[in-house]
Amino acid sequence: MATTPHESAPPDAGRQPSSRLLVREAWASLAITVIWLTVLVDAIYGPNIVTSSAGGDQSTIPSAVILSILAFFATWVVARHGLRGEKS
Repeated sequence: MATTPHESAPPDAGRQPSSRLLVREAWASLAITVIWLTVLVDAIYGPNIVTSSAGGDQSTIPSAVILSILAFFATWVVARHGLRGEKS
C-alpha cells in the first residue's frame, strides 16, 4: 500500500493580520492624521470667509468650519476603505 504525504499549510497561513493589511491600515491612519492636521493649521492661520449683502450686512465664518465638514466626509471614506478587514 502506497502513502502520499499531505501538503502542509504555508508557514504564514495562520498568522493574522497579514502584513499587507497592516500596511493599508498604516497609510489610512496617516491620511486621516494629515487631513485633521490640515484642519488644525487652517483654524490657526487660515482666513475667514466674509460675505456682504447689498444692504450692507456682513457675516464672517472661519474657513476651518467648512474645511472640517469636508474633512469629516474624507475621514469617513478613508476609514471605510482603508481600515476594513480582509474579506475571505
